[in-house]
Amino acid sequence: MTEQQLPAWADPAVPPAELDAQGMSRRGLLRRAGLFGAAFALGGAAATPALAADRRGLGGEDPRLAYLVGDHHVHSVYSHDAKYTFSQQARAAAKYGLDWMVFNEHANFGHAQYGARLEHAEIARARRENPRQLIFQGLEWYIPAAEHGTVFAAPGPHETDLLTRFELAYDGKLLGYDKGGAADADTARNEAHAVKAVKWLAEQRRSGYVDDVLVLANHPLRLGIDSPHEMRDWRDAAPEIMIGMEGAPGAQGSAIPGWRGNTSIRGEYENKPSAQSWPGYPADAYLTYGGFDWATATVGGLWDAMLSEGRLFTITTNSDNHRTVFDTWRNGDWPAGQNFDNTGRLPDPVNTDTPQPGSDFWPGQFSRTHVGVTRYGHRAVMAGLRAGRVWLDHGHLLDGLDVRLKRERDHGRGVTLGGRLRVRGGERITLSVTVTTASRANPRGILPRLAHVDVIRGAVRGPVSDRDTWRAPDTRVVGTQDVSGRRGTFTLRVPLTAGEESFYVRLRGSDGNRHGAGYLGASVDPHGPIPHEPGDGDPWADTWFYSNPIFVDVTGA
Repeated sequence: MTEQQLPAWADPAVPPAELDAQGMSRRGLLRRAGLFGAAFALGGAAATPALAADRRGLGGEDPRLAYLVGDHHVHSVYSHDAKYTFSQQARAAAKYGLDWMVFNEHANFGHAQYGARLEHAEIARARRENPRQLIFQGLEWYIPAAEHGTVFAAPGPHETDLLTRFELAYDGKLLGYDKGGAADADTARNEAHAVKAVKWLAEQRRSGYVDDVLVLANHPLRLGIDSPHEMRDWRDAAPEIMIGMEGAPGAQGSAIPGWRGNTSIRGEYENKPSAQSWPGYPADAYLTYGGFDWATATVGGLWDAMLSEGRLFTITTNSDNHRTVFDTWRNGDWPAGQNFDNTGRLPDPVNTDTPQPGSDFWPGQFSRTHVGVTRYGHRAVMAGLRAGRVWLDHGHLLDGLDVRLKRERDHGRGVTLGGRLRVRGGERITLSVTVTTASRANPRGILPRLAHVDVIRGAVRGPVSDRDTWRAPDTRVVGTQDVSGRRGTFTLRVPLTAGEESFYVRLRGSDGNRHGAGYLGASVDPHGPIPHEPGDGDPWADTWFYSNPIFVDVTGA
């Protein structure tokens, strides 16, 4: 693609002054609406006992929330394979409306020895100069025997020290603990070291060394090396720390027609099973479906199998930004005698005025993770992620989503995403889904239109005996609402009845452009996301939203 053929929506990295003048962040919109005033003061208070539950402990009540938009997977010159300065990434995130972001640099000896401290100085300065942009310092952990993960801590005096100590003691690449195949002699040792790592982080939080720390698995099925039992082991080691996974990876621009070639797949999910892959995954698990990882996109698949144990496992989406599609900046040249290992930082990029290779969008340009909070701040975002108050969208499909579930007899708001409602068998309950459709064109210049909302319900059966199972046979789409003609803010009310066993519900929807029978068949998912043809995956023409689940605990009381 020549410079003259660049699409109008392509947004190369530009000098900070040009980025500053454009757009308004979601913070501004929320403040204009007054959500960080009295409503937040009220939302931070505990629910009154009369609303939270009746005297038998039934029902449930979660606070009023505002949603902050973010990205936990962003790279800069402090990653050995990236390109952009810290300033370029932070300003692009502000332009596209992000409230929070994690600089998630790759583990590397140069990073541990030099880069982490250098980046922290930039983060600390940015926090002082613009405290409304919530910037976290993180690490992309090479999980022993497995894929990558985001590790990030709350701001504090030890956040950088925590990350570098963790990097040197527990990173699979730096330790040579990367092998995890069935035939590898060190697989058991390496898997155990990953569990030990999560437990170590939990201890640092318990001891007060850091205020908070979280871990999320990144692009889990890209290589097929995150087995179901490993994901369960990480979660069980410290569920308050290892809270979930990317439901949709970054690199969503990798299959734009005519850009990277005729074999490209959204998310750069272009791999085949290897000796390191878990052999129980089908070949189709290595693809994305509507841009989402197979583990999440498959109704009744791996994500549902984990939820069916009755335990929360949050999903996210993000940019994984290294190199933005159509941008014109190249990596800078190394001065004589310098390299990443002895500096921990790449040279600043140089503008060429010619499109450079890339697969990614800027933070917030396409992929957004919305986190429900009761107050504004770093710790509030982490608390919202841990509580599972999360929904995701691609292509700016929605302006807003609020989901509540309550018993018919209860007053108040009920419980929301990530929450638990306690009911008796046979009780009638109502799922209320308040949607605010997109009110402005997205960065592609398209005004997104939501076509349908799907309700997915799955039985909760408790811990599994086979920790490698990836099937949830009692999860399926139980209802679809056609909303193709609706605009603005509206509420869908879906009646549900509790049976004799506990269950969960979650939501999904799309622009309706591409769908078909889900991976496990039309009886499970009649119109789910489907893979695109290689090399023909325009992400803006196939956009979806997903929500975290709400659990319903059925009691015989």
